[in-house]
Amino acid sequence: MVSRSYSNLLELASGEPPSIGRIRRRIPRVMTVAGIISDLDDDSDSDNSAGPSSSPRDRTIVVANHLPIRAHRRPDGRGWTFSWDEDSLLLQLKDAIGDHCDMEFIYVGCLRDEIPPADQDEVSQILLDTFKCVPAFLPPDLLARFYHGFCKQQLWPLFHYMLPLSPELGGRFDRSLWQAYVSVNKIFADKILEVINPDDDFVWVHDYHLMVLPTFLRKRFNRVKLGFFLHSPFPSSEIYKTLPVREELLRALLNSDLIGFHTFDYARHFLSCCSRMLGLSYESKRGYIGLEYYGRTVSIKILPVGIHMGQLRSVLSLPETEAKVAELIEQFRDRGRVMLLGVDDMDIFKGISLKLLAMEELLKQHAEWRGKVVLVQIANPARGRGKDVREVQEETHATAKRINDAYGGNGYEPVILINDPLQFYERMAYYVVAECCLVTAVRDGMNLIPYEYIIARQGNENLDSVLGLNPSSPRKSMLVLSEFIGCSPSLSGAIRVNPWNIEAVADAMVYALEMSEPEKQLRHEKHYRYVSTHDVGYWANSFLQDLARTCRDHSRRRCWGIGFGLGFRVVALDSNFRKLAMEHIVSAYKRTKTRAILLDYDGTLMPQATINKSPSSRSIEILNSLCSDTNNVVFLVSARSRSTLSEWFSPCENLGMAAEHGYFLRSKRDAEWETCIPVADCGWKQIAEPVMNLYTETTDGSTIEDKETALVWSYEDADPDFGSCQAKELLDHLESVLANEPVSVKSGPHIVEVKPQGVSKGLVAQRLLSVMQERGLSPDFMLCIGDDRSDEDMFEVISHAMAGSSLGPGAEVFACTVGRKPSKAKYYLDDTAEIVRLMQGLAAVSEQAVRSSQTI
Repeated sequence: MVSRSYSNLLELASGEPPSIGRIRRRIPRVMTVAGIISDLDDDSDSDNSAGPSSSPRDRTIVVANHLPIRAHRRPDGRGWTFSWDEDSLLLQLKDAIGDHCDMEFIYVGCLRDEIPPADQDEVSQILLDTFKCVPAFLPPDLLARFYHGFCKQQLWPLFHYMLPLSPELGGRFDRSLWQAYVSVNKIFADKILEVINPDDDFVWVHDYHLMVLPTFLRKRFNRVKLGFFLHSPFPSSEIYKTLPVREELLRALLNSDLIGFHTFDYARHFLSCCSRMLGLSYESKRGYIGLEYYGRTVSIKILPVGIHMGQLRSVLSLPETEAKVAELIEQFRDRGRVMLLGVDDMDIFKGISLKLLAMEELLKQHAEWRGKVVLVQIANPARGRGKDVREVQEETHATAKRINDAYGGNGYEPVILINDPLQFYERMAYYVVAECCLVTAVRDGMNLIPYEYIIARQGNENLDSVLGLNPSSPRKSMLVLSEFIGCSPSLSGAIRVNPWNIEAVADAMVYALEMSEPEKQLRHEKHYRYVSTHDVGYWANSFLQDLARTCRDHSRRRCWGIGFGLGFRVVALDSNFRKLAMEHIVSAYKRTKTRAILLDYDGTLMPQATINKSPSSRSIEILNSLCSDTNNVVFLVSARSRSTLSEWFSPCENLGMAAEHGYFLRSKRDAEWETCIPVADCGWKQIAEPVMNLYTETTDGSTIEDKETALVWSYEDADPDFGSCQAKELLDHLESVLANEPVSVKSGPHIVEVKPQGVSKGLVAQRLLSVMQERGLSPDFMLCIGDDRSDEDMFEVISHAMAGSSLGPGAEVFACTVGRKPSKAKYYLDDTAEIVRLMQGLAAVSEQAVRSSQTI
């Protein structure tokens, strides 16, 4: 039953736009209820619809909250004029990537200015024809709840590690704001449908404003080539899991083909959340990190964004820049002042007040720098609004005034606070003159200020003349960077600090000021080499190359959608792998006379998550019904011990059983247990058990199961990350100490197992077929069902038997795995419930056959 709070949201999230065919749709802007879209109708999940005709060039649809466009009202109030926003990353990646490949770009996003409804059609046409931009127009109320509500009050603080412990700190979770967020993402999806050619176009979605957009696109086009890049931090699982819609956002992101992050830390946190909340594990293959998600591989990209070298160099060459540099030299250097520079948005995470406190500590502890060092703090306007922004502004101004009152005088101000917006060339001029750049943010996704500073300090010939430098002389720069910003790992020559440690930041500032010139030059050279080669073009080209690589198998996979609302996902499987149809197998079961049935137990007949693993009375009845049919030979194949199986299945007189992966066998209840291989010497347990005990003591929640011929270390109840880490260590440890023993060490779902060499479930299948062949029986029906890696051995034996003589001519063979995942089986069923329903159906046929024979 769906809870009331989700009912409207699921109606929204499960809606589909009508098929666009060859006609470009106009998306209605009418809202029936604030935040809920009016044209939500249902549609199939097929990929047959075609968008507008494709361009002969590769084309990427870049989607972000804001278009790279500046809008201006004409002076007479009649109409609008538009220009590119040169500071927009989206425009910069287009310009920079042009040097690498021939790619066409289309932009989808909002304008920063509100366009009256009467002008929206005309504006849309102008932007599409002139700039290849598709604007999404949001009603003011919806925009406020989406951007200033859910994005800035809830997602943005949480992603920057700020928990809503009180209404003043970020605000409590508000379901109506979440619905507005989903509504806006749906509007963006509809806009993309106006221009997409789903077979050819790439779609690149940017940042946390559009995290559920991949679900809407994937539902409409199962094979859409979709990348997502998160420009903010991704918090640790302990922080992220406090979000009430945590799974919806994770599953939406996993509907992308490629997910990008600035740093490994952010990617690691995301992968940890997927592991802890969705039970997904990742692996690295040839340098690429991937998550298997319902047969699709979702790739993870780790690469920080860069700056636009061409733009920065052109700004540095402007006469206005040279004039501003000359002015700043006169203001600072000619007066014997050394400039330290900070450039930050005025928000709670940029650490401006901590920087000022460090400056105060420097002046307090180092009197020799009083009157000489000046901190220029450029405070850009905050992107958000609210009480926290006002408090930061008040604290910053109060702290700066206190420092100036205490240590200033005679024309000297130790802190110069610039609140007025600066032109870009003015900011570049400050970079050129500054001896050191300070970034003390307490949390920031990337922050390109240090990159811009390094390029500015490299300068050019005209600036060298203004600065009085020899053009051939080495350049120098110094950076004091917070450990908590995304660019910090890539700038290894920077002085890294904990911004909360005021004394340490002050010491770092002094160290930067007093460092030797050759050391400053070496650090600058190292940074410049990295920043100049890893620019925005390198970043964008690398991302799009990886997106193309990830999507190259789309056309070869069978795809279909499952799930409702924001739980929707696409299953992608090999074209020969299909769901086992009940009608098909029941029909084959009825018309065949010699049947072999092999069944796994845990995860197949019994769900893995169940605490009580013993079979239900209904399971016993089903097995007895199958075994009572004289046409059937039924074997239960399990990793469990023979004593456990004997106890649990004692009511099943004619059930064959294989224990401990097939080491022990018996054909029915009253038969003696046999071994598939010669009796093994278990002296190796004296070596393995102490090692397992060591890992059990150090891994809370882990256990050891001592079987007759095997030892199993289980970490099912341990912390998933720590348990997995310990399992890898244990696997290596056991392989090392047991290298000369006749055993194999294997890992499985939440286990590490040591068992005799040569033992596998495949041996059971071979033994069963050979015994039936010796009795002159050639099965014309074979069913084998299992759920994990150990069952793949049975599937492999059966596939080989189909090409041999152990099966009857035209035999019906059904190798079936549980869940849609890569497997040697040809069929799958979704879960244990479907397995049980299948077995019930077959048991009903057998019961009917037995009753018919008794009547005759």
